[in-house]
Amino acid sequence: MTERAIDTAIVQLPQKNLDIPAYLAKPKTQGIYPGIIVLQEIFGVNAHIREVTERIAREGYVAIAPALYQRLTPGFETGYTPEDIEIGRQYKNQTKASELLSDIQVAINYLKNLEGVKNTEFGCIGFCFGGHVAYLAATLADIKAVASFYGAGITTTTPGGGEPTITLTHSFKGTLYAFFGMEDTSIPHEQVEQIESELGKYHHSHRVFRYDGADHGFFCDHRASYNPKAAADAWEKVKQLFEQLQTA
Repeated sequence: MTERAIDTAIVQLPQKNLDIPAYLAKPKTQGIYPGIIVLQEIFGVNAHIREVTERIAREGYVAIAPALYQRLTPGFETGYTPEDIEIGRQYKNQTKASELLSDIQVAINYLKNLEGVKNTEFGCIGFCFGGHVAYLAATLADIKAVASFYGAGITTTTPGGGEPTITLTHSFKGTLYAFFGMEDTSIPHEQVEQIESELGKYHHSHRVFRYDGADHGFFCDHRASYNPKAAADAWEKVKQLFEQLQTA
């Protein structure tokens, strides 16, 4: 497929008492395109997340990445030093599932009202913290295709506290693909098995991909853990997943 020329912009999503900035990327050519929500790592809507958003748009989607830390630290984005990881985790630990889901729904609603967006079914993709949030987002009625990359804590926690996110698996509305590196010590193999078992228990359309030799963050070419082979394979799987939104 020939990659499309795209336009990008920072837009504002109205959310109760604040506006949430979001990075928007869409094809230049007029048409009707499915919408994809891109969910950040703990590092904010940084260069990597913007690049992923653009990459998705070039494949023929309207992609939007809302700033999930806006309530806590407006305009936050950072790199990948140990110090950056520590501050990113501090903000992650202050997020709440209800607010995250609300922010994702606001992003979906924005796309529904945007010219050129197919407003019946949406996808989402998330990495690290965003991979966990993508699993949460699978509970939303509008979300029909989810790509969850190395989301830690799905089986043990939920943002803001409460029953682990995995307990919501029964309420998923569409297809979920989950991607894990087998060298990722933040997600024990038993947890990957538990996620796959739970998805199968409720007969959801799903696939779980395990990459030998890949660590946490293997998809991000800004990180030392980047694994080109695993990342390339995962991207092909993501494209296959989102293609169902083109034909639905």
